[in-house]
Amino acid sequence: MVLADPLLLACTQVSTWLGARLLTTASGFFFTRDARLFVVTSRHVLFDAPTQHMPDAIGLTLHTDAADLTRVASIAVPLYENGRARWRQGEDSGGAIDVAAIEVDRALLPAGVQIETFGPAHLQARLEEVALGTPLLVVGFPLGFHDTRHYLPVARHGAVASAFGVRFQGQGCFLTDARTHRGMSGAPVVMRATASPEPLNAMLLGVHSSRMDMSSRDLAQDDTLGLNLAWYADILVTLTE
Repeated sequence: MVLADPLLLACTQVSTWLGARLLTTASGFFFTRDARLFVVTSRHVLFDAPTQHMPDAIGLTLHTDAADLTRVASIAVPLYENGRARWRQGEDSGGAIDVAAIEVDRALLPAGVQIETFGPAHLQARLEEVALGTPLLVVGFPLGFHDTRHYLPVARHGAVASAFGVRFQGQGCFLTDARTHRGMSGAPVVMRATASPEPLNAMLLGVHSSRMDMSSRDLAQDDTLGLNLAWYADILVTLTE
């Protein structure tokens, strides 16, 4: 019997690779649609032209034993097929959306794999029900940090920091107030809700992208804003069609 919160098993560390060279680590989570399995992360984790970040594969570490969380296996998911990107990314009237979903061939999964997945039923349909200040969890791997024995992510507590359902600055995103770090890109932003489908008991509100700050901030006098950008999770309906 797995004793860990099922929400932790819906998340995975995403490592990016160029050939045999490890480039970066980030966060991600699993999403199923009509029996098809996807891993979701930030689009800039898979491709980021400004920083010349162009991996050709990602690695995922998965649990393989329901009773012993120390047993894990890693799989490699190619990002290109016949020279074409395998991931799906989206745009809307505000421009590009920093979310990507890539389908995972279930034949790659190790025997006994133990994962949980979000699905369309975990998306928040009535946006007006999410109030300003609603408590949130951002679950991932800050600076790559995790339980190295059981290979589980950690959760940061936060809150909705902008009008939920309103496109912040015209983009398909909202703000969260939470302490985050590099390595959290692609983490799910969730609201605990016992009415949501078991076993996760959480509604998927967004995909964490990056921290927000002011270019005019005086580094000597002003603290960071402590705010973050999260893209609305309903984009996954389009990306997984």
